[in-house]
Amino acid sequence: MYQKQIEQLVVLQTVDDEIKILEGEVREAPLELTGLEAKVAVLRERQAQVQERLDILKGQQKRLEGEIEDDGHKIKKSKNKLMAVGNSKEYHAMMREMDSMEKLNRLREEERIAVMEELERQDSAMAEVVTEIEGFMEGYDAKKATLDERIGKAQGRLDALIKRRTKAGKVVPPPILGRYEFIRSRIEHPVIVPVSEGICGGCHIKIPPQAFNELQKGKQILGCPNCQRIVYWVEHSPHILD
Repeated sequence: MYQKQIEQLVVLQTVDDEIKILEGEVREAPLELTGLEAKVAVLRERQAQVQERLDILKGQQKRLEGEIEDDGHKIKKSKNKLMAVGNSKEYHAMMREMDSMEKLNRLREEERIAVMEELERQDSAMAEVVTEIEGFMEGYDAKKATLDERIGKAQGRLDALIKRRTKAGKVVPPPILGRYEFIRSRIEHPVIVPVSEGICGGCHIKIPPQAFNELQKGKQILGCPNCQRIVYWVEHSPHILD
């Protein structure tokens, strides 16, 4: 019975070690996407900023085109009125007004051209950021699919290991199992180690002769007096290490 308990404790430890690795993978795997998500978030913010500038520029363009068109109508009306002016004073006054409107119109036209040029630059910036986002999203989707598959496999393996752990735990008496759990929560792996030639496989310190003699009898689960790990004599279960 002693040997069976030791064997099941070793099985339990092996299962627990794999469970710990798999739980870490299931927990940490999604974090691999965090970097891509952060980059996409930055790009989305850039996209929103470019779109905001585009909206403002389009508004300016529409306003300028409307003002230029209105001024064109006013200049045309003024030219028609100019033909009907009866004296030179009115003529010169209207000419000054027309010159002022034409000058203002030229300035608006220059502003409109500048706005159009800036629109082209912002359109290029938008196309660039959209392409970059699409590239990142392709990588994100591919990586997510891979991670989902990895997590699914890890979770399936975890479920099987937990069942195996439960089965192994049933063979070990509750006090010993509780002792195993207590030690595992407080010391560095491994918890159950072989003793070979009187040396503990955990702390690598020689077991006191009396304790070693008790261990060789194989009648009860014992711990290393130095590191407190559960120990077993390697000669009792040589195949455990295979």
